[in-house]
Amino acid sequence: MTSKELDFEELLKQYDYKFQKGDLVKGIVCGYDSQGVMVDIGAKTIAIVPEREAVDKGEDVEKKFEKGKEYEFLIIREEDEDGKFLLSRRKVDFAYAWKELEKAKNADETILGTIAGIVKGGVLVEISGVRGFVPSSQLRVKETDLEVGGKIELKILTLDAQQNNFILSNKKVYDDTVVEARKNVFSQIEPGQVVKGDVVRITDFGAFVDLGGIDGLLPLSQLSWRWIDHPTDILHVGDKIDVEVIAVDHEKQRVSLSLKNLEPDPWLEAEKNIKEGDKVEGTITRIKHFGAFVEVFPGVEALLPHSEVIELQNKKESILQVGDKVDTYILKFNPNDKRIALTVNEEKVGSSEEIEE
Repeated sequence: MTSKELDFEELLKQYDYKFQKGDLVKGIVCGYDSQGVMVDIGAKTIAIVPEREAVDKGEDVEKKFEKGKEYEFLIIREEDEDGKFLLSRRKVDFAYAWKELEKAKNADETILGTIAGIVKGGVLVEISGVRGFVPSSQLRVKETDLEVGGKIELKILTLDAQQNNFILSNKKVYDDTVVEARKNVFSQIEPGQVVKGDVVRITDFGAFVDLGGIDGLLPLSQLSWRWIDHPTDILHVGDKIDVEVIAVDHEKQRVSLSLKNLEPDPWLEAEKNIKEGDKVEGTITRIKHFGAFVEVFPGVEALLPHSEVIELQNKKESILQVGDKVDTYILKFNPNDKRIALTVNEEKVGSSEEIEE
């Protein structure tokens, strides 16, 4: 292996973990400080869970998070200049609560809610920390017969976390034809199909798409070949879209979807159009402590290492920013692993033994 290949392998190790905003990760609690909970997620530095993202008001952080124990967290901010990630546990708890409610709704289950308040037009209830509303028209008993703190049997009518819309019925009135239609859709869907759906909910980690009775998950990583910071960059609730079914779990009644699979793989086109040694103009899409990501071909990002970023900034006498166009050279191109390393120094390319003259 040449020195260039060794340098490239070392470079890849610097960003081999692929954590990004919206990812669910597992981490081990390793301590507490004034900021909140310190968690080891396998990154270069300890991640932080701010107290507001760790516990509800009045809860004790150290009682809820045992030192040395592993928990799930949501990345709410990617690495800062010090290499630290910002995490949330409350959003995970909230997401799981909504997930369980979605399962209950899909299964047409009867659930038990706690009466949190009696207001004009209906009753406020709480289920797994999520507050919902039962309209008077959906109550089997009179509001005067109910009391705060009491239990009530319910079925879910509508559930939309994005709009904070959670409506329930005490009458257990469900249209059998709707339930049957949902079952029929699920029995007919399979991987590889392209189906139409409506975007019904958007979260940090993706979007939920109604496929005509069942909701499929469109993860952030499956939205586009281009870098997407948040699903709302390209999607909105109510959008009608075509998606490809990439996985179906009949037992758990889950469907995974892809939007980018309906577009050509840009890396295949990039392989035809660019090669090691080429000079390319690209646009900076992200800047990290280890370097800058540059889009050198539509939908294809390459890494310009930190040392090269500094060299280019010194040459330009200005700080690089997202959106800047830069001239670089392809130092290493691995289309199979979808990785490209860049340099701004033409002499480095010319000295590579693997690049043909």
